[in-house]
Amino acid sequence: MTRYRLLLPLLLLALPLAGCSGEPEGISLEELRQKTHIHGVAFDRADSQRIQLATHHGFHVIDADGRARQVSSETHDFMGFSPHPQEADTLFASGHPARGGNLGVMVSTDGGSSWEQRSAGVDGPVDFHQMTVSEADPDVLYGAYAGRLQVSRDGGHEWQVQAAVPEGLIDLAASSRDPDHLYAATQSGLLMSPNGGQRWRQGHPQRNPASVVVASGGELYAFMLGVGLIKADEATREWEPLSGDWGERYFTHLAVDPADPQRLVAADNQGVLLLSEDGGREWSSL
Repeated sequence: MTRYRLLLPLLLLALPLAGCSGEPEGISLEELRQKTHIHGVAFDRADSQRIQLATHHGFHVIDADGRARQVSSETHDFMGFSPHPQEADTLFASGHPARGGNLGVMVSTDGGSSWEQRSAGVDGPVDFHQMTVSEADPDVLYGAYAGRLQVSRDGGHEWQVQAAVPEGLIDLAASSRDPDHLYAATQSGLLMSPNGGQRWRQGHPQRNPASVVVASGGELYAFMLGVGLIKADEATREWEPLSGDWGERYFTHLAVDPADPQRLVAADNQGVLLLSEDGGREWSSL
């Protein structure tokens, strides 16, 4: 009996410690890569040391300690992920709910902790695999669904069909200078539209497949297979190489730190997250 009386206080002391161990510790990026795949990346506008990830199994944040934590109980397949270019806590996404079907246009106003449907979209609920918010006018959003390009001019509440999407569409980026200018990465090159997707022309002389296009702070970034990462001023669209041919690897997602355009984060086709501190010339695993 005496022995059990001695053990009881020790067990009671251990209970709070066990509770603390249940706090979310996060997982390594390699564990995350094995668990799911990435549909979008962004720097947290409130704290650019934190990186936001939209994945096939929910929304995650990578903190300064390099570990990924799921910040929402939702385990939706978040696609078309697009952060608001001014409001740090406002995020847009589309995709599929965990139970199947389509999400429509989803919005979070608390940094990804909770999500609600803002609109079903035209003939929805839609599943925008590509969606983009204009930095020039954040009320303007574009999304691609079922071969048609849709546009909203009131922050994602109401949508209308604008035109057919370009053939072989892979990525969309609304201009950071003009909300009617739109860029498309396609299997046959990089395209530019001066009128919201109603008419397209070549945005780069080479017609290599383009896997990513991003517009940020008046600059354009794109990744082209066989060419690598390239950059241009939106006003001139005169392209310069940043990093050369990556061989069989290519970027699937790219984001620019709004607080420091020298910092870029990317995800490649192997699910590896990469970071550049010199504007996209040198890269290392995150």
